[in-house]
Amino acid sequence: MKAFVANAQWAPQSGYRLTSQEQENKRAVCGNKVWKNPFFTMTDIPIPDVGDHEVLVQTKSCGICGSDSHLYETDKDDYIIFSGPVRLPCIIGHEYAGIIKKTGRKVRNFSTGDPVTGESIIWCGQCTSCRSGAPNQCSRAELAGITVNGALAEYMVVHERQLWKIEKIASVADDISLFDLGALIEPIGCAYNGLFISGGGFLPGSIVVVYGAGPIGLGAVALAYLAGASKVFVFDRIAKRLEIAAKLGATKTWNIDELKAANISPAQIVLENTGGHGADIQVEAAGAAHRTIPEMEASLATNGTIVYLGRTGKAASLTLDGMVTGATGIIGARGHAGYGIFPNIIQLISSGRLDLKEMITSCLPFSETLQALKQSVTKQDGKILIHI
Repeated sequence: MKAFVANAQWAPQSGYRLTSQEQENKRAVCGNKVWKNPFFTMTDIPIPDVGDHEVLVQTKSCGICGSDSHLYETDKDDYIIFSGPVRLPCIIGHEYAGIIKKTGRKVRNFSTGDPVTGESIIWCGQCTSCRSGAPNQCSRAELAGITVNGALAEYMVVHERQLWKIEKIASVADDISLFDLGALIEPIGCAYNGLFISGGGFLPGSIVVVYGAGPIGLGAVALAYLAGASKVFVFDRIAKRLEIAAKLGATKTWNIDELKAANISPAQIVLENTGGHGADIQVEAAGAAHRTIPEMEASLATNGTIVYLGRTGKAASLTLDGMVTGATGIIGARGHAGYGIFPNIIQLISSGRLDLKEMITSCLPFSETLQALKQSVTKQDGKILIHI
């Protein structure tokens, strides 16, 4: 089978102290500190075998995630941008949907021919975090397409506990592929987890601000609108993404660069448009916390919450006394596993209430995956999908 493989040079930065596990497993805790000069190849490899509880999925559609872009994009010293855990070489891609072609002998809930999507957080189910109901914080978690082989291949092997059937959404997949919609569930799940699980949700009528209108930010916009936010404000640098945000439910959008040129801060905009109240929920989905967090803090309502979804290796300033005065908080959120996230999103899509078609702005064939990565770093798209 053909697979799209990422690789890079193992070259720990000066001053970065590797742990013994990082050295032994070639699995960097912070990829940006270790992996340099990335390169990508379309490779022929054997179709993998399935274990007792695994299935073989023929991949049909796979999204290009910001994490994939950050494996491709490098900093001034040629290190990858991605600041999370990375093990290379690796078949990348983790936002996928496909058809089951083979099942292991102990698989109970799936059959050959089922259309499925899957979680990219590969949780163990045995550690304290998993057994306590926090699978996204699994102490042994692997990340599909980043630390273990992912979905940008003709076939992939997945444990059945990571999979969800998507036949319900066929009823709304009229002018769009069932598998394209299925591939959007993973990034939408990250936004769902941030807003409603880790972030604790919000009351109808609340004011929500989203920084970053990439796929996860756009998911947060659509979900906040559906959940009854009275106002959903969005900040980004890309006009096309702001247009998509408006179609998905944003009340108002602003271009960060235009505001900067006019010497106006996002915090001013939020306060002016809320009568000084500020935002009840602020979502960081831009991966630029060193710039966005101070703006969020300056325009956060009493009892408000900042939900941090983006990733960056840069530090962000936060004045903790303000959190005491306003009884505000900041919460980090990773992943989309557990808590009914996938089945609830599938229900929302199949009901027609969560219409994500506007997010899809480019579809490319598998042979053009490298071109898709190059295109992704321009940040002009909502979601780029690869058809395999």
